[in-house]
Amino acid sequence: MKNMGKVILGVTISLGGFAEDSNGSTLEIPCCKIRGTIMAENYIRACKQAAVQFLHLIMAGQIDEAYRRYVDLHGKHHNPFFPEGFPALKKAMIENHAQFPNKQLTVKNLLGDGSQVAVHSHIVLRPGETGISAVHLFRFEGNRIVEMWDCGQPVPADSPNKDGAF
Repeated sequence: MKNMGKVILGVTISLGGFAEDSNGSTLEIPCCKIRGTIMAENYIRACKQAAVQFLHLIMAGQIDEAYRRYVDLHGKHHNPFFPEGFPALKKAMIENHAQFPNKQLTVKNLLGDGSQVAVHSHIVLRPGETGISAVHLFRFEGNRIVEMWDCGQPVPADSPNKDGAF
């Protein structure tokens, strides 16, 4: 591999979307736009912002807009309750919004690592309900979501855990 990059913390960043570690092993960089530490931090910040904006648009019923802005429709989701493919998940999200048009999402924790983002949130489907503790995991390529996982659990009204769900 031709080395066209520079060494940062023992890793050679290549302009071609690949890196070499100190042992000479080739590592693939998820986004070839990453050009050093500052760009990597900006990319992670942009992915985190996109993940949160995507979820807020979904909650607001702007599902078409959320998918237009943020989703690569050729990507995949891992929700076991719906058929494969983002088009099937989009359809389910539209149906969910029709059933729960006033749902609210509050982000509790937001983590980013490379091209992956985790959003831990509190989703309330109807006012007055205790809601759901949810985690959405996203994998980005460039500025598009190409893979998504989600899981959740109901927040019990009478939990013995005084620390609460959040």
